[in-house]
Amino acid sequence: MPLESNARIVKELARRGYNAEREAITLLASAPDSAAAVESVVDRAPDDALRITTDHVRAVTNDQSVSGGDSAVSPPDSAASGPGSAASGPGSAASGPGSTASVADPTTESPPTRNSDQPPSTTSTEGSPVEMEGSSLDHVPGSDRDAENPETDIDTEIDRDSDSNADSSVDRSPDRSPDSTSHHDPDIRELEVGNDMTGQSTGTGEYSDFVRTFRDRYERLSKVLRGRVNHRPAEAIAEMPGGSDAAMIGLVNDVRSTKSGHWLVELEDTTGTFPALIMKDKGLADLVDEIMMDECLAIEGTLADDSGILFADSLHFPDVPRTHRTGAADRHVQAALISDIHVGSDEFMVDAWSSFTDWLHTPEAEPVEYLLLAGDMVEGVGVYPDQDEELEIVDIYDQYEAFAEYLKEVPADTEIVMIPGNHDAVRLAEPQPGFNDEIRSIMDVHDAQIVSNPATVTVEGVDVLMYHGVSLDEVIAELPEEKASYDEPHKAMYQLLKKRHVAPQFGGHTRVAPEERDYLVIEDVPDVFHTGHVHKLGWGKYHNVLAVNSGCWQAQTDFQKSVNINPDSGYAPILDLDTLDMTVRKFA
Repeated sequence: MPLESNARIVKELARRGYNAEREAITLLASAPDSAAAVESVVDRAPDDALRITTDHVRAVTNDQSVSGGDSAVSPPDSAASGPGSAASGPGSAASGPGSTASVADPTTESPPTRNSDQPPSTTSTEGSPVEMEGSSLDHVPGSDRDAENPETDIDTEIDRDSDSNADSSVDRSPDRSPDSTSHHDPDIRELEVGNDMTGQSTGTGEYSDFVRTFRDRYERLSKVLRGRVNHRPAEAIAEMPGGSDAAMIGLVNDVRSTKSGHWLVELEDTTGTFPALIMKDKGLADLVDEIMMDECLAIEGTLADDSGILFADSLHFPDVPRTHRTGAADRHVQAALISDIHVGSDEFMVDAWSSFTDWLHTPEAEPVEYLLLAGDMVEGVGVYPDQDEELEIVDIYDQYEAFAEYLKEVPADTEIVMIPGNHDAVRLAEPQPGFNDEIRSIMDVHDAQIVSNPATVTVEGVDVLMYHGVSLDEVIAELPEEKASYDEPHKAMYQLLKKRHVAPQFGGHTRVAPEERDYLVIEDVPDVFHTGHVHKLGWGKYHNVLAVNSGCWQAQTDFQKSVNINPDSGYAPILDLDTLDMTVRKFA
């Protein structure tokens, strides 16, 4: 059988029960007879090997060269060197399931040595991580914000409901042999990326660019609201007679309280501005607490006698429909949702990461065919005060080299999608493009797709909105604690879904770049909303949309201690794409 592509080589090795290093696959693909090369390498692989390494491939090459036969594998000139070499780093055969990865000094182009005072990873007695499933996922379709309070004791194991069949098709046999058949088939996978603005940036920072961005925001979000209210432009409302019923859709230009305890909200559309007074006895105070500057709202009410102000009777956010119908895969397949790896920090949890990637090689993890990484692959440089004192790797490019080595621990046939975060080497203003060519080439592992922040990834019929989450800081700071807090980050995510925008407020903590199109608008309702950034684990459903903040892989830093952040580290939410049930696994 000809093996004319890397994907087919991966598929053939997976069929025989093997994973492979990317460089090993490249060597096999460059062979004159790829099929014969695969046969030779598999025949010569050690009995206990689950991963084909470049050493395995070169051993076959060297033996055939010594015997004078035609080599089945012709290694490229560069195969013997570089950070992907099988001789070092976590990509070597020594880092397979059940073994302890040896991590070398970063100057040898391998990942950094783990900080000695970081606690070791913990797993169950059978070698599987602790499983958790929040009670917030016991969802009744059509209910209003059902299950907004997921289980917060994340250190407690929570058993899956007895009637759940999410794991019924998973082979739990602990003694899978290398010759057993894997059901990973790249040909039946479906993955599409939308809203990726990488390479599409047009903004120059001119005033007109910002006007264009906010006009686009207004036009797209007002379309959502037009079906709910019979609105008029600001200039038309100003000409209406006093006492008339009126409704306006606009961006929040100002919001302030009066001496009497009422609220004055000024909306702006493309024709002008108009004020609305929300009386404290109207029962709208709960909604007023959620208003943020620059978001799009609709207000209905009655004009004053002089037509100078609108007395509000109701207030509408664009919001996600309560009847949103989610997509689903037509087979049992899973995606791991993770974020905030922070390679380069001296608090990067290498043991937890290795436990996670070792687990991905087990029969229990065979359904996990996708890895969605929501930003902050590395710790970065100069992100916060005195960060250099907490760095294990001080060069940003070396950090990405190390991250690429750790990513090689993930099974080679895993589909990987990554977006940047505020610690990554991209512009801070959102939307963030998906890295420059130099860093992309460093992270070119397992053919990973690197896209912008935010982006929508459709995985086997399930729409996943990936956003790193910097604006969550602003939502948590602006809204009452019961509606948004670091302890329950998914509730802040509910607010972004309600506003249909991932970063509604301009000019605050979240930097926004002007573009012809506002890429931060949530125009199409996702099935899953995945964020990171705040280093806290939280999940729940809002109007049928699963909101997940996936925690981090970095222990508490001195800076986090100074701002009272206690991170949830070493967790991997595993999402069933056929049912949208989720299990959170603990690896630290």
